[in-house]
Amino acid sequence: MKVSRHTFWATNSSGDVSGILMRPTDATCLYVFAHGAGAGMEHSFMEAAAGQLADRGIASFRYNFPYKEAGKKPPNRPPILIETVRSAVTEASLLAPGLPLFAGGKSMGGRMASAAASREPLPGVKGLVFFGFPFHPSGRDSAERGVHLADVELPMLFLQGTRDKLANLDLLTLLLDEVTPTPTLHIVDGADHGFHVLKRSGRTDGEALAEMCDVFRDWVGEI
Repeated sequence: MKVSRHTFWATNSSGDVSGILMRPTDATCLYVFAHGAGAGMEHSFMEAAAGQLADRGIASFRYNFPYKEAGKKPPNRPPILIETVRSAVTEASLLAPGLPLFAGGKSMGGRMASAAASREPLPGVKGLVFFGFPFHPSGRDSAERGVHLADVELPMLFLQGTRDKLANLDLLTLLLDEVTPTPTLHIVDGADHGFHVLKRSGRTDGEALAEMCDVFRDWVGEI
């Protein structure tokens, strides 16, 4: 396993941000992995997911958005976030030439990756994977944040919990039925937006994450 830290140019107005490449010796592809709004690339979920993916032969490149790199709380405006996604994909392709690329992320990071891909193809990216796509604000069910998905034109995998307050699964299913190619939706029973499961479910957060990473590996193999 090779783990290395890097810096790369995010945007002209934001400068450099940090990234972490985790590459197992048997890597079959590389996942460009963006963080959610409230936590950076070293959040426990990001680290755990990267580790479990590596165990399944999937390399990852986690990176910070500029606001998190600067230690600030409010996220940057979407144009900055989207440009950073594109810069991260370029950096990942340079760090691991020859590995097929996938992109996406946790919550907001995944949404920014899909927004970037909907505007202009992400060079070399073969598909998008989302850990908890934030379909709408909590308590405000709407399909607005997913309208752009119809313009992505890439295979997509959505990993969503049944207790996720940011994703009404009925609305999400209806929207994805209208997208081409038809995305894959995997439901994680009992998981919330952070993929925490209730103790009474009889399983742990780690087991829920393992389930998702198994699905990720199998889906990538099909692509």
